[in-house]
Amino acid sequence: MLISQVVDASDMIQVVARTNGATRVVNGAKSVYSLALEAARSGSGLAALIERKGFGKTVDLDAAYRQGRLISPINHPDAAHLHLTGTGLTHLGSASTRDAMHKKLTADGEETLTDSMKMFRMGLEAGKPEKGEVGVQPEWFYKGNGTMAVAPGAPLLSPAFAKDGGEEPEIAGIYVIGDDGTPFRVGFALSNEFSDHVTERVNYLYLAHSKLRNASYGPELLVGDLPADIRGTSKILRGGKTLWEKPFLSGEANMSHTIANLEHHHFKYTLFRQPGDVHIHMFGTATLSFADGVKTEEGDVFEISAPDFGLPLRNPLKIEAPEDVAVRAL
Repeated sequence: MLISQVVDASDMIQVVARTNGATRVVNGAKSVYSLALEAARSGSGLAALIERKGFGKTVDLDAAYRQGRLISPINHPDAAHLHLTGTGLTHLGSASTRDAMHKKLTADGEETLTDSMKMFRMGLEAGKPEKGEVGVQPEWFYKGNGTMAVAPGAPLLSPAFAKDGGEEPEIAGIYVIGDDGTPFRVGFALSNEFSDHVTERVNYLYLAHSKLRNASYGPELLVGDLPADIRGTSKILRGGKTLWEKPFLSGEANMSHTIANLEHHHFKYTLFRQPGDVHIHMFGTATLSFADGVKTEEGDVFEISAPDFGLPLRNPLKIEAPEDVAVRAL
């Protein structure tokens, strides 16, 4: 089942489910967030809850997307309670891209093993523990709260001070925290973990700065298990024509960590188990246009697609105007 959120003519949210070949409004659903909390409190599965509520009128999702009425497939009434986070160096092949960005030479010119390669090897050796055991923790980063979340079709804003604005095609896990602090997985979605790779390349310790950027996810949310082998396409359009295109792989068959291991190391922190919060946790990628020497420009459109996830995720790039920020004493 795929679910999404559409804004109607009166600016009310409609939850839409795509199942059994039909795309229809879910009866009585105010939002995916409220549905997820209802499922958590009732102890039923989300798909089962949606089926019980039943369906109303059919919806043309493609038309709604073109009209700008598709919003993020889950949000929170208070943006401060939605968390955008992610992991890196989790995909087979991803280390070569990152290692090339972080390579250093010793005084005599011999290459040393970078921190990124060490982290990747740790994942290869202990990122897929046996059931009931805990594997090695991955790289982790913070992107911001719900104020940094961008709806499908809306611009990804790159700060004026940024050195670069590039896509990262990823799968995100979508979670709500239950009343007792239990994390519940709502499902999975395509995501663009938009980053500043030039800043990151300067020094690995700039990773935190490079990740404080917008992110987009959706348009549709996959309810159920994540396919083991996901084969998608990442594309950049300029002036309506394809500037760059490359396949990307995800799913545990193409990863050095299990999803369960990544989830454990995020939610082991009490901070991330606050009742009612929403988490968008991105699982990493091995495919970057930056690694192929692409320099993005304002107006470029990022497009990320995979058959299992319904409609593609599209976002244009926009450069924010410079700001003079001064701190004032009280």
